[in-house]
Amino acid sequence: MGRRVVVVGGGVAGLAAAHRLAELSGERGVPLELTLLEARGRVGGTIATERAQGFLIEAGPDSFISEKPWALALSERLGLVDRLVRTDDRFRRTYVVRAGRLEPLPDGFQLLAPARLRPFVSSRLFSWPGKLRMAMDLVLPRRLGADDESLGSFVRRRLGAEALERVGQPLVAGIYASDPDTLSLAATMPRFLEMERAHRSLILALWRASRRVQGVSGARWSLFVTFAGGMEELVRALAGRLPPGSARLSARVVGLRREGERWRVGLADGSGLDADAVIVAAEAHQAARMVRSLDLALAHLLEAIPYASSATITLAYRRDEIRHPLDGFGFVVPRLERRPILACTFSSVKYPGRAPAGHALLRVFVGGAQDGGVLEEDDERIVAAVRGELGELLGITAPPLLTRLHRHPASMPQYQVGHLTTVEAIERRLKGHPGLALAGGAYRGVGISDCVHSGEDAASAVS
Repeated sequence: MGRRVVVVGGGVAGLAAAHRLAELSGERGVPLELTLLEARGRVGGTIATERAQGFLIEAGPDSFISEKPWALALSERLGLVDRLVRTDDRFRRTYVVRAGRLEPLPDGFQLLAPARLRPFVSSRLFSWPGKLRMAMDLVLPRRLGADDESLGSFVRRRLGAEALERVGQPLVAGIYASDPDTLSLAATMPRFLEMERAHRSLILALWRASRRVQGVSGARWSLFVTFAGGMEELVRALAGRLPPGSARLSARVVGLRREGERWRVGLADGSGLDADAVIVAAEAHQAARMVRSLDLALAHLLEAIPYASSATITLAYRRDEIRHPLDGFGFVVPRLERRPILACTFSSVKYPGRAPAGHALLRVFVGGAQDGGVLEEDDERIVAAVRGELGELLGITAPPLLTRLHRHPASMPQYQVGHLTTVEAIERRLKGHPGLALAGGAYRGVGISDCVHSGEDAASAVS
């Protein structure tokens, strides 16, 4: 007899888990009865792609990071490698808003610190006192102790307040929609923590790393990659590989309980499913609701992971209606600029095939942990505010040819200080519930590749 497994949640983590279960079943020759339950009327979670008037519009994530191998490996197994496209690295530049102007991030600046001296020294983004304070990283001692530290504290300590305000905070807001003073360094950017431990100075560590890769070229993939037809290609491929009839839409799970050696999955319509194993690939706050009657302590741990809300606003223009050269991937907005937007991606510059010739597609982000109130406004007010910002920063006065607003309430997990301790406690509680696994962006990585990894690990754990 085969195993009966239920996957709760049809986002990318749940789809990756279900796909891996099917793969393992085939590899081992063990029959599998698989059911994927999704509360909404479609799978994919925040991933959704639309084509309209020749534009390719992403509702949620528009790419994944190639440095983390799991999404690339999955794409290879799905036969999607030929559909992957890289960024146009002729325009590999990020701007930062300062005093109403877009100033380029210095070449060689690696997220938090500079790796090249000359572009950093000549940059107008930082004041001279700010540059001198950042240079003190070269002589500051290591931090002693193993306690978790916020990213904001880390950047202030190593590089100074201006580095945090001008670069650290807006870049972190663009990635995690978070407040750097609550964000766990160990859970989000352990690379910089290891740099301090191994090299003492971040600048010195980055300089040494750049020297090692000097002269290396011809990498197949850029840091960010996507699919020619949008990220929904991944969703469709995963869904298409599942056993026929295994996905059930508009099926909301209300609870889990153990009945002898099996699991009972309760649905909102009063029905239920029996299973040998269950993977819950929903947001942590939804998972908490499902396991509350099973394990109250586990529910409380899941509820301890907060979430932020955000929205994306996509606008299309004729290229000659935008005065800015759009010679970069986009810009980020420091909070100290007191503007209602977090960042803007020049989508049609970053990736090919996003807009017809002679046109441009822009994607703006609002909300996040530090400005969730903006999402209380209605769509018209949000779009009007975004258009006002683009008019001032990019010189756009014409109305957009197309506008799309996508809201993502409570969708971005916040890895606050102590997050890894919480995750370890969750994993210990799960050991007391054999056949139950959790997956998704709430635990050990928020990106697409992290979610794929989480889902596949969960599949292996219950197989």
